Amino acid sequence: MKKVKIKTKSKTGDRVKMLEAQLSRALADYDNLAKRIEREKEETGVIASLGIVVNLLPVFDMLVQAQQHLKDSGLAITIKEFQDVLSEEGVDQINVKVGDKFDENLHEAVDTHDVKMKETKLKGEISEVLLVGWRVKNGPIIRYTKVKVR
Repeated sequence: MKKVKIKTKSKTGDRVKMLEAQLSRALADYDNLAKRIEREKEETGVIASLGIVVNLLPVFDMLVQAQQHLKDSGLAITIKEFQDVLSEEGVDQINVKVGDKFDENLHEAVDTHDVKMKETKLKGEISEVLLVGWRVKNGPIIRYTKVKVR
């Protein structure tokens, strides 16, 4: 009886497919690396600008306090421009008003008021905003809003 040879794929063809698969994985790895480097570069830029922003917030607070006393239109324009720059840097003011419920995730209570029995429904409400808070857009708090609480 004569043996019949069954033709199988050539070793060269298998080798080419293996190399193509390796190349495909290497290209995907390179693409992922490039994306990661770009993302880390952006994050580093944000961190660097936040350092400057944190140092400028006390200056902003002083301008706002001066405006409360002076009511100067030029100073108001400067404050608005300052806020716009902070917003462009990805930093937003935490909006808090008297009567809001105290939220430990956004506020820092620096003082409390005694609440009388008839005012128990006011307990836990903000009675005064002492210092505005700031946060990264959709991110962490840079500075908690300092408030007085009932």
